[in-house]
Amino acid sequence: MKRKLLYILLAFEAIFCIAFSLAKLSLGGVFSTVITFPFEQIALGLQLLSMSGRIGNAFSLVLYAAICALPAFFLYRAGSKRKLQAEDALLGLLSAALFVSLYLMINPGYIGNLWNSGGSGATIGKVILGGTLWSIVFGYLVLRVLRLSFESGTDKLEKYVGVLLCTLNFFFVWIVFVICFGDLLGSFSSVKEGNTGSESGLGATYFFLVLRFMVDALPYILDAVTVFLALDLLASMRVDRYSEQTEILAIRLSRWCGKALSTVVISGIVLNLLQLVFAGMLRNIDSSFVVPVSSVLFVLAILFFARLISENRKLKSDNDLFI
Repeated sequence: MKRKLLYILLAFEAIFCIAFSLAKLSLGGVFSTVITFPFEQIALGLQLLSMSGRIGNAFSLVLYAAICALPAFFLYRAGSKRKLQAEDALLGLLSAALFVSLYLMINPGYIGNLWNSGGSGATIGKVILGGTLWSIVFGYLVLRVLRLSFESGTDKLEKYVGVLLCTLNFFFVWIVFVICFGDLLGSFSSVKEGNTGSESGLGATYFFLVLRFMVDALPYILDAVTVFLALDLLASMRVDRYSEQTEILAIRLSRWCGKALSTVVISGIVLNLLQLVFAGMLRNIDSSFVVPVSSVLFVLAILFFARLISENRKLKSDNDLFI
């Protein structure tokens, strides 16, 4: 994927995620949880269409059947082009799961009977249904990528790694603008509700909530930068994995990884110290120190990868001199 196109797509994703987080805050009945998107909204649209009249009801049934049968159609197309593999069965399972899950979301009264948890039964049921559907989707994608990786040569594997790195950036943007930004909006609401009548003195608290958001989002922003540096290194490796330019990019990437890890640790310490200094002005203090394990592991893996490339290039140079 061209870098400019990737930037544009990531920007559009960020805008969509911000809009989704704001909609979730103001339209809880339509956007209950992230994991139910977009199935909950599809079900709501089909439900409204069905209630619009006899023609609308018939059209909603056709749409319902078409949406649910879509994975089975992809399964049929795959079977016509190549030999089907074990993981392809998940496409058929996804169609069956969609038929059941969308039907229950269109008729939320049935969800309450299955998950009897008081007033929150429908929401809990939608979360379970959405989680099940997404687990099948991601399960199929992961298993398919694994098979393609094992069956591919080095050149194709490098392309798959590039696609995976680009996909990770979309994941990082989602974490920043849905998870972290959503937590920020929720914290704003909680602080405002807990200080009704004295909102005038909440400026400092809101400021530190924004700082907490920035500290929480920082690891994933740095991860996104790490991905771009890794893509540069990967592009150089495709030309000549033992070139001087490849070694320079590998060293640059390894140094960046070290700085990124240091920045993540120091930012959390600085925020906690600032909260301690200005504690008297704050109505809400979150003096926690959360280590983003997944982010740290990702950066360490990239660091190991960069160091390995640099060492291999030096070893190749030494062998050439010896010969």
